[in-house]
Amino acid sequence: MIKFFLMVNKQGQTRLSKYYEHVEINKRTLLETEVIKSCLSRSNEQCSFIEYKDFKLIYRQYAALFIVVGVNDTENEMAIYEFIHNFVEVLDDYFSRVSELDVSFFSAVSQVFHTSWQRQASPDQVLVLALEDDPTSV
Repeated sequence: MIKFFLMVNKQGQTRLSKYYEHVEINKRTLLETEVIKSCLSRSNEQCSFIEYKDFKLIYRQYAALFIVVGVNDTENEMAIYEFIHNFVEVLDDYFSRVSELDVSFFSAVSQVFHTSWQRQASPDQVLVLALEDDPTSV
């Protein structure tokens, strides 16, 4: 089960956070700081799966953005790793080359994330569903 989803830049600033379990605001800040430090301090040669406290962190880097997903111990790491990639593919298609600014200010990111995960659809299917739900799309 996914506990949280973070998009972070190389400077360690959280650009998007979504929690699927209740975490108090002051604890979120501490959690994000520790999680970000854990991911940013790793080299490209190291594994993208980290055991952290009572859950696992799965992350991928895309240009200046890191996407970090916190999951429980029973979740399949490779499935989450592939899910992150599919999520980024959908964002790229939706925004025509997604940027950090797009992620910071566009509410459809959360919808795309939910659609991708719940339906475990292909990137093309998720893009069609996201465009159907977006009132600003033509």
